[in-house]
Amino acid sequence: MELHEIIQNRREITDFKDTPIPEDIIQTLMDAAALAPAGNNLPSREFILVRRKETLARLAQTPATVSWVEHAAAAIVVTGRPDVSKYWLQDSSIACGFLWLTAVNHGLGGAFGAVYHALDAEETEKREAHVRGVLDIPEDRHITAILGFGWPNSHPGPKTPPENSGLVHQETFQS
Repeated sequence: MELHEIIQNRREITDFKDTPIPEDIIQTLMDAAALAPAGNNLPSREFILVRRKETLARLAQTPATVSWVEHAAAAIVVTGRPDVSKYWLQDSSIACGFLWLTAVNHGLGGAFGAVYHALDAEETEKREAHVRGVLDIPEDRHITAILGFGWPNSHPGPKTPPENSGLVHQETFQS
């Protein structure tokens, strides 16, 4: 697929077939995560690949509305390291995008479950505490998100950009 086609076909897919993802595609996903850019090229994000059904079921209980991850063939939990870079949130978020677009390129469906909540420290603590407990993540990492991937049962088709959406401005914000 061409990049524009991949972007258009990136949809939130939460209904997956019970079919594993081949190892070569898993490796490609992990390579995409590692190759994502990071501020000052610092290793401010880390990734946990989860494929065991019992672990996916436990992650599905995260208080962040990610029940769909129980039915994914794999999940990748993306963490950030504030002790390494002040850009950890941006770095880990960009890596999430690289992961998702790579998955789409291979025909996988995917969904994003935010764990870190930039405006609600209490909610973040609840979500992170659960995921930390499931995956034994050290306290010095923040947990940005859980991405779930699998072969989609269906796909709603490509998106088309909305006309006159007000999202794009020319030269200045006011134009």
